[in-house]
Amino acid sequence: MKLTLRQMEIFLNVVKSGHLTNVAKDMNLSQSAISMSIKELETILGRPLFDRINKKLMLNEVGRALHKEIEPIFKKLSDIEYEFKNSENKGMIRVGASTTIVDYLIPSIICAYMTSYPEVKVTLKEGNTQEIASMVEEGSVDIAFVEGLVAGSNIVSEKIGVDELIVVTAKESIANEKPLFIDNLSSYRWILREEGSGTREVFLEYIKDKVDDLNIFLELGHTESIKSILRNRECLTCISKISVEKEINEGTLFPVKVKNFECKRDFLMIHHKDKYRSALFEKFAFFSKKLITEMLNEDTASCA
Repeated sequence: MKLTLRQMEIFLNVVKSGHLTNVAKDMNLSQSAISMSIKELETILGRPLFDRINKKLMLNEVGRALHKEIEPIFKKLSDIEYEFKNSENKGMIRVGASTTIVDYLIPSIICAYMTSYPEVKVTLKEGNTQEIASMVEEGSVDIAFVEGLVAGSNIVSEKIGVDELIVVTAKESIANEKPLFIDNLSSYRWILREEGSGTREVFLEYIKDKVDDLNIFLELGHTESIKSILRNRECLTCISKISVEKEINEGTLFPVKVKNFECKRDFLMIHHKDKYRSALFEKFAFFSKKLITEMLNEDTASCA
């Protein structure tokens, strides 16, 4: 076989970047070496793989067909190589987690795991649910934990818990009002998470048939930022119950009584469908799932 793994790697990187200079820099090669590798690949296959448009390489129909075939093969081979550099209790695992889980669940789990298995290094990437799902799709994380809705034919998901969303405010007078339906609260000023957030998507999906026009005056990318703004404004938000337990107990934030409001979402553990499930992967997945379930059960019991 004339096609080499190195040519596959360069081809995939060029597809992702579209610019030879970027690929050369990332792979620590010369631009001419990258260009020659692509030309050799096209010579082997007997057909061009790219259209050169506006100084950028764009896959043509032949290139798209090749990309579809070799991307999962190369990923599988990379996973196998990665596995043989690791053992069940030694190596590295790359974890992604959405904002709520990063803030209130996963750090203690990672610390507990690395304490139990000191020769395992765990790296953590943070983002909203949409961003983390994209990382799983592109293979930049091995396993991830998200809340809300995840789309993608390449993603395998497993439900590991349930999270409750509640409406909160810093104004005790609002919280002490008689219970109202959610549409009666729509004219208040609302702070929500940014687009792509699992919290936002679940909440808006839940109220879409109940509220015609929600008065959203601010969107922020982090739960802690929302809580900070809440303390200084007469406004509302819908947020994970586990993220405001401390503030509710301290009396700095208050749950708003809303009639017939039961907004819940699943916590999911996700990975790519082609991900090689090594012994290290399986052990970390089992450990994390067990601890997250226990932590959520403790939170439920403390709120009962």
